[in-house]
Amino acid sequence: MVLIDMSVELSTQVVDHYENPRNVGSLDKTSKNVGTGLVGAPACGDVMKLQIQVDEKGKIVDARFKTFGCGSAIASSSLATEWVKGKTVEEALTIKNTDIAKELCLPPVKLHCSSKSKEKTQLSA
Repeated sequence: MVLIDMSVELSTQVVDHYENPRNVGSLDKTSKNVGTGLVGAPACGDVMKLQIQVDEKGKIVDARFKTFGCGSAIASSSLATEWVKGKTVEEALTIKNTDIAKELCLPPVKLHCSSKSKEKTQLSA
């Protein structure tokens, strides 16, 4: 365990995803097979933009994120993009924020950080 977030102990996996986030960036929002979702949590100030690119068979072939927030929110976003790649949209929708929180060993005070990666958002093409 590593201590980086004010007196909250975070797992080494959270620290790894925070220090080496996967799939950061943006996809071409004008592309017809790219959907964009934006969520935020007014309580803590975290904001996440998630984009997915879907092929003609309905599989997610790429995912990118940009997150403004704490290390746990960034780590949750990073892990979510890894998990959705290769899944259909329907399969990706079955991923729960509690699954992400469990995988990252988020402490109870940080559980809200994983919810941005699963909150239902309107995807626009």
